[in-house]
Order: sequence, then C-alpha cells, then structure tokens
Amino acid sequence: MLEAIEKLLILQDRDRKISRLRNELANIGPERNALQSRTAASQAALDVARQRTRQIESDRKKLELDAEAKKQAIERYSLQQFQTKKNDEYRALAHEISMAREAIVKLEDQQLELMEQAEAVQKQVATATRTAEEAKKLADRQLLDLTAREENLKKELATLEADRDQLAAAVDESVLPRYERLRKSKGENVVVGVAHGVCGGCHMKLQRQVMVTCQGNQEIVACPNCGRILYYTRDMSLAVAE
Repeated sequence: MLEAIEKLLILQDRDRKISRLRNELANIGPERNALQSRTAASQAALDVARQRTRQIESDRKKLELDAEAKKQAIERYSLQQFQTKKNDEYRALAHEISMAREAIVKLEDQQLELMEQAEAVQKQVATATRTAEEAKKLADRQLLDLTAREENLKKELATLEADRDQLAAAVDESVLPRYERLRKSKGENVVVGVAHGVCGGCHMKLQRQVMVTCQGNQEIVACPNCGRILYYTRDMSLAVAE
C-alpha cells in the first residue's frame, strides 16, 4: 500500500473519531434539556395538586362563611318574629327561616363533599411530592454524570484535534487538499477499498483497469464515478460479487 494511502487512512480514522465525539457533544444539550424538562414536569404536577388543595380549602371556607351568614339571618328573623304582631309578617319570616335552614343543609353537604375531595387531593399531593423529589434526585445525579461526560469528551476531542493537525501535516501536500475537499462533500468515507470490484464508497462497479492500477499500489487512484480515493489490500477479493 502506498505510504500516502496509509497516512490518509490514519487521518480518516482520526476524522471519524472526531466526528463521533462532536456528535456526542452535540447531543449533550438536548439530553440536559430533556432531564430538566422531566424534573419541571413532575414539579408542575405537584404545583397543580397543591393549587387544587388551596382552591378546595378556599371554597370550603367560603361555604362556612355562607352558612354562618345564614345562621345569623335565622337569628335576625327569629327576633323579628318575636317582635312582630302581624300574622303575615310572622309567616313571611317563618318562610325565610325555613329557606335559610334548607340553604344551610345544602352548604354543609357541599362542605362534606369538599372535605372528601380535599382528602383525595392530599393523597395526590403526597404522591406527587414523592415523585417530584425522586425525579429531582435522579435528574441531579444524571446531570452531574452528563457534565462529567461532557468535560471528558471535550478533553478527548481537544487531544484528537491536536493530533489530527499533526497527522494532516504528515500527508503529502499534493494529496491532502483532495482529501479535504472530498471529506466536505462525501463525509466520513473518502478513502475506500475496492473489494469485489466495486468502489467502497458509491458501490459502483469499477473498470478492470482501475482495479489493476489500485492493485499495483504505485499511484493515487480515484473512483471515476464518485471521485473517492481508492486503495487495495491483499485481503480484498477483486472477484465481482454475484
């Protein structure tokens, strides 16, 4: 194998590792956001349950006040009954007292319903509290691990990029620009093998003369279909696959 090809393969391997690390680093942000979103969602559920508890308590207190107002009204009506000497007024006040008592019964029933709701919501609050606490603890641990992984990836990437510069500098100046151009347009697979008579990049069948030239290992050979740099090793079969 040509020395230039060997250096390009090493450089290509380094570029693939750098690309992988960059992709991993690019995923750190979304992973962090997802963890924070799950924590926020569990906290939001807890907040909703707590708000429901406060609302029920507020409604219950209002019913208490309404019931107390009805009781005070009954006291006034009873006093007015005692003071009046007119049968019509007395009957009218009796009707008001009856209506107030019925209203009190309804208000007390509503209070009982709210008390039952409050008990159920308190259980929801307890469950939501445990869920939110557990979610936060888990997220905190995972965020710490994520931060540590991010730092390690950055260090590893910095080392690989520094080494990459040295590896690139070792490649023949007449070959490196072609490699760099191909890498921008073709991605990770720039230097590819010719096993089974096809280009390892575009998988198009190669002419026999192209394969023979690759096998000779005397010059840089490009795929006539995609332009990728071709190479041959003894473990590659040049027989065209059926």
